[in-house]
Amino acid sequence: MPDIDLLVISALGIVAVVMAAVAILQTNLIRAIVAYAVSSASLAALFFVLSSPYAGALELTVGAGLVAVLFLVVLILTGGEEEEVPA
Repeated sequence: MPDIDLLVISALGIVAVVMAAVAILQTNLIRAIVAYAVSSASLAALFFVLSSPYAGALELTVGAGLVAVLFLVVLILTGGEEEEVPA
């Protein structure tokens, strides 16, 4: 039976990669921003599991927090949430 740490690391890595791909391929901008935030949060959790708390805290605050919120604020202020990006 595989070690539980290997399963957690694999699951977090798969979630990070899949959500990053969803963020790239999504045509709805709000869904893309949410997928980016989830990808960044799972990457931060992966850093924490790999015993790198400083990198995890930095990724969580800057990547998932600051950048995603900044993207959402800009999207709302420009009024682009009603439109979809042409594929």
